[in-house]
Amino acid sequence: MEQSTEKKECCKAPKCCSTATQPAPTERIPEHHTSAKAAYRLIRDEMMPQTQPRLNLATFVTTYMDEYATRLVNEAVAINYIDETEYPRVAVICGRCLNMIANLWNSPEKAEWKAGAVGIGSSEACMLGGVAAWLRWRERRKAQGKPYDKPNLIISSGYQVVWEKFCQLWQIELRTVPLTAEHPTLDVEQAIAMCDENTICVVPIQGVTWTGMNDDVEALDAALEAYNAKTGYEIPIHVDAASGGFILPFLKPEHKWDFRLKWVLSISTSGHKYGLVYPGLGWVVWKDKKYMPREMAFSVNYLGANITQVGLNFSRPAAQILAQYYNFIHLGMEGYTRIQQQTMEVARYCHSEIAKMPQFECYAKELDNPLFIWSLKAEYAAKAKWTLFDLQDKLKQSGWMVPAYTMPKNIEQMVVMRIVVRRDTSRDVADMLLKDMAAAVAELEQLEYPTPSRLKCERREPHKGKVYTH
Repeated sequence: MEQSTEKKECCKAPKCCSTATQPAPTERIPEHHTSAKAAYRLIRDEMMPQTQPRLNLATFVTTYMDEYATRLVNEAVAINYIDETEYPRVAVICGRCLNMIANLWNSPEKAEWKAGAVGIGSSEACMLGGVAAWLRWRERRKAQGKPYDKPNLIISSGYQVVWEKFCQLWQIELRTVPLTAEHPTLDVEQAIAMCDENTICVVPIQGVTWTGMNDDVEALDAALEAYNAKTGYEIPIHVDAASGGFILPFLKPEHKWDFRLKWVLSISTSGHKYGLVYPGLGWVVWKDKKYMPREMAFSVNYLGANITQVGLNFSRPAAQILAQYYNFIHLGMEGYTRIQQQTMEVARYCHSEIAKMPQFECYAKELDNPLFIWSLKAEYAAKAKWTLFDLQDKLKQSGWMVPAYTMPKNIEQMVVMRIVVRRDTSRDVADMLLKDMAAAVAELEQLEYPTPSRLKCERREPHKGKVYTH
């Protein structure tokens, strides 16, 4: 009787979809269920052929956190940050993080809770800083009885794509200062020449995505002080410090780029880059609450409570916020300084070793951040049968993601490669990369005929790399 009952129960079990003989679902939700183990293995198997995160030297995003941080993230993965009534301590911890970041950047604000907001990455943080500058400018124009339909923003051509998105979405003219061989960072004089009564802000970058270099914020601030005094305008600075915001305070605390400068009214950074937190997390801080327009704070009746929130998104995970606070507590200033110093040391080692290779020329003589670019030497490139796009493909065969790409407008004929060194990029990993690079170059130098990318280069045809660089 017992066996018969078991048979009956088995027959009643729902049909199970076989993942061993069927293709992965693509267009519709499967008709039948798949066991948890089988679904897990199917997705894991799809992920396996990809580059291992530690070998992805294209990404700025944190790929390692310690055991306790990872445990904390996993335990908090179900917590929605926006549910402040259900999880009030998360809101408090978020405020503490903003206070710590504001003070890291020498905020003069005396309030108990500094003016700032959390974002899903520095892209949202950049947009919030841009929106605030636009709203402040619009209010001034309205008060003066002047038109406010033609705002513009000034930034170098080495901008990250978020600024293009911001200007398109808010209908703001994007004025770009070209990068050139003479001016590899923001040309302050040219930036000032582009300013007018409709300029909502100038955006210098600390850690340019394309090159790893820093714009001179102190020089820009001095130039704007003279320009604003002459014209009566109040053109401010928003610093895009996606990378440099967590590098400069620890490695160059004496360097003035932050709220110590008069016209720096807001700064954004990425917690999931050199803030050392898993993606996605960004932060924006204003010099004072008066620079954060009231229109940006939305109060909603949510689950019986009034929630005031500054941000483009609403629901978001609380896990990364808690992980940031964990890092601040666990590492402290001493720990962050040590890690950033070690990261820079590995970056400088890679930079010097690549500079020694006879085929290559590094773009910057010294590093501002733990990332850098290089190109083929002009005399070598003129005779080579390959390009850096071919070296990129060769390194991919060994699992490395090292992007090759063309530079921005005006120097778009220059093809470069870039390495981003992160906390988990050890000297041993660097040595493995350099060895694989040398082997790949030796193989490319044996080519009898030019590669397709080399032929495209000779015909001056556009060529795009296969690795996402931002």
